[in-house]
Amino acid sequence: MKIYIAGAGAMGCRFGVQLSEAGNDVTLLDNWEAHIDAIKKDGLKVVGDEEKTVHLPIMKPTEAEGEGDLIILFTKAMQLRQMLQDIKPIVGSKTRVFCLLNGLGHEDVMKEYIPATNILMGVTVWTASLKEPGVVLMQGKGAINLQAIDASQEASGREVTDILNGAGLNATYDMDVIPSIWRKACVNGTMNSGCALLDCTIGELFASESGLKVVREIIHEFVSVGLAEGVTLDEDDITNYVMEISVKAAPHYPSMHQDLVKNHRLTEIDYLNGAVSEKAKRLGISTPYCQMMTQLIHTKEDIFGIK
Repeated sequence: MKIYIAGAGAMGCRFGVQLSEAGNDVTLLDNWEAHIDAIKKDGLKVVGDEEKTVHLPIMKPTEAEGEGDLIILFTKAMQLRQMLQDIKPIVGSKTRVFCLLNGLGHEDVMKEYIPATNILMGVTVWTASLKEPGVVLMQGKGAINLQAIDASQEASGREVTDILNGAGLNATYDMDVIPSIWRKACVNGTMNSGCALLDCTIGELFASESGLKVVREIIHEFVSVGLAEGVTLDEDDITNYVMEISVKAAPHYPSMHQDLVKNHRLTEIDYLNGAVSEKAKRLGISTPYCQMMTQLIHTKEDIFGIK
């Protein structure tokens, strides 16, 4: 199968490696010059559970030629629209486009560029990190849940599920994946924004009684807005899930902290707490915590001069 990975950051590289080793024709697409140059020169170096070098083609999205059978989106949320514009030439009538971005509302953007019958939405708990350009850390195991957003395309979605499982990616075809997407967004909306603002690890945030109060308020706002939109969510279940993740990930700084504090890059806040705040305004629901977290993250971006 001809597969493009649109966004060859840590997760894109991980999926690219595993899908390639399963016998698929995989091409990485990215705009980071140093990363592209390093992989072209020395291959993609994998460290972690095992060490190896994998030689995968990599290029800018606008340089790709030939329609793909499957395109997996791993770009940053704020880069989605530009990526969809750039990959238009490789999206054919039968190309499945699978979104694994963090956050909410991506299917609405995708429908502006991709027929609904070609769109797959999903969520993953696989992890990876880039140590430097051309070097990806791959440790541990994960899983994927996915669904075709058009019910008539279930067979196509299950075919993609089988392809992912052939690469050891532990995929499950989910008849209602949207609650899982909201649940992960809630994890990110508590841990990412909180740790980025407070410059702390997940464990430090959750060890604070005051921090826990903020976390619970954010969870309540996510659930209230999700339920108002018709998403099946249970506040107690999501709270327990967030707490479990906080224990497992206690020593870590989440990705938004790395983006904002460490690397001074724009964050995905508008697709997490910001998305909930905007949905709440349309629904007439008050979400003061999500609104404030969004404003504070943008203030920190301004202070750092991030554009």
